[in-house]
Amino acid sequence: MLRRGLLTWVSRVGGLLVLLCCSLSLLYLMTCSPPHSDSAPLSHVLPHGGSNHPSLGGTGPMIGAGPSGTRGAGDIAQSGGPPAGHSYQKLLKEREEQHRLYISSLKKQIAQLKEDLQERSLQLKRVQESLKTAANGVAEGQNEGTESQGGGFGEVQGAKSQQSDLQEFLRAQLLKAEVTSGTRLPNEYTVVPFESFTLQRVYQLEMGLTRHPEEKPVRKDKRDELGEVLEMALYSLNTPSSQQDNRVPAEKTQTSKVYTPSDFIEGITRTERDKGTLYELSFRGEASHEFRRLVLFRPYGPLMKVKNERMDTSNILINIIVPLSRRADKFKQFMHNFREVCVRQDGRVHLTVVYFGKEQMNEVRRTLENTSREASFKNYTLLQLDEEFSRGRGLDIGARAWKGGNVLLFFCDVDIYFTADFLNTCRLNTQPGKKVFYPVLFSQYNPALIYGNPEHIPPVEQQLVIKKDTGFWRDFGFGMTCQYRSDFINIGGFDIDIKGWGGEDVHLYRKYLHSNLLVIRAPSRSLFHLWHEKHCADELPPDQYRMCMQSKAMNEASHGQLGMLFFRHEIEAHLRKQKQQNAKKI
Repeated sequence: MLRRGLLTWVSRVGGLLVLLCCSLSLLYLMTCSPPHSDSAPLSHVLPHGGSNHPSLGGTGPMIGAGPSGTRGAGDIAQSGGPPAGHSYQKLLKEREEQHRLYISSLKKQIAQLKEDLQERSLQLKRVQESLKTAANGVAEGQNEGTESQGGGFGEVQGAKSQQSDLQEFLRAQLLKAEVTSGTRLPNEYTVVPFESFTLQRVYQLEMGLTRHPEEKPVRKDKRDELGEVLEMALYSLNTPSSQQDNRVPAEKTQTSKVYTPSDFIEGITRTERDKGTLYELSFRGEASHEFRRLVLFRPYGPLMKVKNERMDTSNILINIIVPLSRRADKFKQFMHNFREVCVRQDGRVHLTVVYFGKEQMNEVRRTLENTSREASFKNYTLLQLDEEFSRGRGLDIGARAWKGGNVLLFFCDVDIYFTADFLNTCRLNTQPGKKVFYPVLFSQYNPALIYGNPEHIPPVEQQLVIKKDTGFWRDFGFGMTCQYRSDFINIGGFDIDIKGWGGEDVHLYRKYLHSNLLVIRAPSRSLFHLWHEKHCADELPPDQYRMCMQSKAMNEASHGQLGMLFFRHEIEAHLRKQKQQNAKKI
């Protein structure tokens, strides 16, 4: 029954995909077909203000395309066309380029459809194999039950004992979880909320800054998880044993419904970290007001020790690379923290500063020389580039300038504050040829808004508190990263064509995601982005200016603090009324 239902579903999906491929191919033939007659006059080939090509969206005249009916620039000149042959040739090249891009787009769509079809076929194959394995397991169990003698009897008994212990453990996990009954909780903050999902969307509460309240399951593990749950639910619904419900015998003899993914309405899920994941799925039943609900539970197994190793970081040097242009005052603040953390506490750090331009260059050099003299620190390099600032190019040059072997690199900015604990975290989460570290830093809100008055702002070290009203996890940023120089060189480095600030970090991050290296992405409690004022240029278009202001608001204060600013007049009026009422009572 399951196999028939899944085959019906796959055949429907396959038919729709084939129909879509045929439609795209027909559309391509219609849009790219040549004129019907090669002897047509030139006025038909190049109509004045002719209709637009459906695949190009242009407004100019249409030129016939195709191996058999194409008219080149030479053909136009021989047909007595207008003398501006060069413009027609240019137009022809533009049309050919547009056709090429359109064909490339069609090929990509067809390839995507093929991948989807292959994925569905693999899902069906996995289900069929699981059914086959289950059937074989039952047969083997029956055969083993008949064995009473032989040398393998002890091994069979041992395997059965282990399987029984595992089943007992999984049943205990199910009983401990909130599946069939609730658990007394101390307050509302200890509730583990559910997420809801459909075939195409996941609705979630814990979002961060890069996730949305409603979104497609982008991560592969999440897609595979929900896909497996849906397959298991359909298998259970379509298995003969599950069809035997409380219906009368006459109804049981009728053909039961074959459930498909289209019958799935919605589901809810939540995870208890020490027990497992609960799923509740709702399906349409056989009648209009009838539904089927399945409750599934994925219990967590016992802990397994994977590795126990000793790591010696005493000889791991970190080369901190900072690209810089002007901002000499911020660099002084950076060097104050660098001197305390890297020189006095850690002592296994090299600093590379890549400076763009000449303005304020002397101030930066003077700051480095003062630090070197006062702290007896000689492990620094100052590189000057007389060109437009490019963060990616600066980091790339700084990384390649190192000639002392395979060093651990930390790409940093001048408005970053870190502690000695972070340097150790950087060493522990990287390994040449194996792992790169992309920490999520904590971004500070505007101290003037946090503390209410500039006079009440404490020193920087006391401001760095991880709380909801002091900042946020900058989970959309990928600029601060620890990686070995060999991995950086082998992956291809930065895209040095990107100018200005931003964009280069995402390109490098995606390169690592596409490689076989393990990317460690985790929040770091000892890495902070210090607040600085964000300027939105008046020259920006209205939509970009609005986006810039939204980004500025997000970096200024929390939702609650911005609300207090917005309603400050109402709050002040309320306080005045309260003061007047108290004065009357006195």
